[in-house]
Amino acid sequence: MSEVQPGHVRIRLDISYDGTDFHGWAKQAGGRRTVQAEIEDALRTVTRSRETYDLTVAGRTDAGVHARGQVAHVDLPRAVWAEQSGKLLKRLAGRLPKDVRVWALREAPSGFDARFAAVWRRYVYRVTDNPGGVDPLLRNHVLWHDWPLDVAMMDAAATSLVGEHDFAAYAKKREGATTIREIFDFGVTRRADGIVEIEVRADAFCHNQVRSMVGALLFVGDGHRGVEWPRKVLDAGVRDSAVHVVRPHGLTLEEVGYPADELLLERQRQARRVRVRTT
Repeated sequence: MSEVQPGHVRIRLDISYDGTDFHGWAKQAGGRRTVQAEIEDALRTVTRSRETYDLTVAGRTDAGVHARGQVAHVDLPRAVWAEQSGKLLKRLAGRLPKDVRVWALREAPSGFDARFAAVWRRYVYRVTDNPGGVDPLLRNHVLWHDWPLDVAMMDAAATSLVGEHDFAAYAKKREGATTIREIFDFGVTRRADGIVEIEVRADAFCHNQVRSMVGALLFVGDGHRGVEWPRKVLDAGVRDSAVHVVRPHGLTLEEVGYPADELLLERQRQARRVRVRTT
């Protein structure tokens, strides 16, 4: 389990950012700009600390991906939190660049871990098939697809992927990591302004999984593949060269869900177990 060291207190941060100019969430060598590095630098500055307090995040986002409801935690010395708690949020607002915000800072309940205690993550991918292209004001958040999209067909294909499966066919394999995930909800709707929203909620996601699944749904929506094709790809269990990983800028992490406080530790135990295929 992720334990808080003596003399420290765990703080939950609720965060949003525009990922356009970031090389993803996680710190990188070579000075590339990342969300984690910006927030950790700001924390060190406003608390006048010599050390960097490392953040743990609910879900690492790739370069160009946005977040409206990202969650992280940081363990601060209790004396630092006691001194800074009433003014830390405003000080961070003054120090952070304008494309990342911390909206809330609060002491986390016992057993909280931003990553392992999370029950689900909800993402939305936004795309338009407007023949004229994307509204210039939305160009960094909406993908333009230059074929008309059948939303009903896309929604049916998305529904076929709901449940616990091995998503190896839609994931970039990582050494020692499982590709078994459970999708709770997956659907496609068209807003009144014509933008198509592809929304998926799952216990967790593999690297590139959402963007790969969106790529498959777009092929169904524009008529290049039948409604049954995304499920056939899933069942085949191997990467299909026809499945394209769509560009990151249409994707936003909207929300992260956690259980009741008394269930946080048990959720951590469940999340740390490596799942294996039973069928």
